[in-house]
Amino acid sequence: MTIPTITDTVLAVENLSVTFPTDDGDVRAVRDVSYTLRPREVLGIVGESGSGKSVSSMAIMGLLPGNAKVTGSIRYRDRELVGQSYKQMQSVRNNGVAMIFQDPMTSLNPVFTIGWQLAEAYRAHHSVSKKAAWAKAVEALELVGIPQPDRRASQYPHEFSGGMRQRVVIAMAIINDPDVIIADEPTTALDVTVQAQILETLLRIRDETDAAIVMITHDLGVVAGMVDRVQVMYGGTVVESAPVDGLFEHPRMPYTVGLLGSLPNPATLGKRLTPIKGAPPSLINLPTGCSFSPRCPLAIDVCRETEPQLAPAEAHAHFTRCHRWQHLASMPRPQALFEHDEIGTVENPAALTAADHDMPVTENLAVVEERLSQEGPNS
Repeated sequence: MTIPTITDTVLAVENLSVTFPTDDGDVRAVRDVSYTLRPREVLGIVGESGSGKSVSSMAIMGLLPGNAKVTGSIRYRDRELVGQSYKQMQSVRNNGVAMIFQDPMTSLNPVFTIGWQLAEAYRAHHSVSKKAAWAKAVEALELVGIPQPDRRASQYPHEFSGGMRQRVVIAMAIINDPDVIIADEPTTALDVTVQAQILETLLRIRDETDAAIVMITHDLGVVAGMVDRVQVMYGGTVVESAPVDGLFEHPRMPYTVGLLGSLPNPATLGKRLTPIKGAPPSLINLPTGCSFSPRCPLAIDVCRETEPQLAPAEAHAHFTRCHRWQHLASMPRPQALFEHDEIGTVENPAALTAADHDMPVTENLAVVEERLSQEGPNS
């Protein structure tokens, strides 16, 4: 997929691929990922663990190990970042593009005060006095909602709660007023109340600084509440990309349907959650054709033989990597794709006849689809 040139784009990633050579073969961690970001825009990147979300962001930051092979293009403003040395990237890292890591305890040095660490991050990019840098550190703590920031700046990481430490890491990311903030699972291991506070903090910072945000998460609830666009990754590549409302209301990739169907729903209280059966593919030995085909209930021969391109679906700015998206769009209840086991056994025993149970899974699913279409979308 080729990304069009946009004059106000702050970050443009095009055909990004990352490969790690190993004794067992090349690990294709990221394959042909593309997106653009404008000021104040929030992009959500979702997918299972191992889908390439974090590796693609570490490539942008220039923080991959030396054996990583990075191809494609990463442009910050008018500057190409692919091929830049670690030292050359220092002028961009945490200045133009900043990253919030998911574990604040490994991001903060336990032997230095919070204020010292924030001031150091500021002085790395500005020729100012220690006093001025300290004042900027206190200001950053206040911006992220730390109470009594002048006093707390003199304390150490172990004196902060988990939520407070995460706010400190956010303060470190924004202290140099970056154009892009990459948040790698910033709410992991935080309780629901603190999660909401952290997300509100990020959006407030976006509003006050005009920074663009890349939100990496496996939590679709987080995505629904704060992003403008969503990219779904699977097997190291983007399998669906759409505005957030379009993705939730009209998913055009079976994997996305499975992710949405696995969310807890008050309407199905007391019923089993619907999992996506199977496991993500090995990035050393990817399956031929669509990487999701071994787990996909809609897969046919072409899916197993030819990998689909990321192509437009019927809606504006909605792209999908699926041969059968039109068939998926015609289904009255796409979530039935991953319910077929429960429909015949646990949830609705009357949905299938005894003869249906003896059919192969694909034929069994066809029976379900036919009956659902007869019942209509409101059944």
